[in-house]
Amino acid sequence: MPNSPYKATHEEALANPHSVDQRPSLLPEWAQKLLVVLFVVMVAASGVWAVTEHWRRATTMLGVAMLWLAAARGVCDDRYVGLFSVRSRRFDVAFCTLVGAALTFLGVSVDALGS
Repeated sequence: MPNSPYKATHEEALANPHSVDQRPSLLPEWAQKLLVVLFVVMVAASGVWAVTEHWRRATTMLGVAMLWLAAARGVCDDRYVGLFSVRSRRFDVAFCTLVGAALTFLGVSVDALGS
């Protein structure tokens, strides 16, 4: 609120209000960061394949990346998942799993052109 006398700290401003009562992750900090970095690498690979017109590979990789994000969201703290922590952990995992499974199925099930 612009006129509020209370100024939120940086940590409070970035905190996900849906994850207030969540237990901390059992994974060490480096492992949580690695899971997120691998997700970004998969999305980048999907983008490269899309630009080079390998649509099936790009779609499949994006689906796998979303499934990876679902797993990462389930085991990582909000401060490491960051922007991908949108709603509650349960909702985010379910949504990413559903979208990832649909994209992976689409990428695997569509026949290549000319076959």
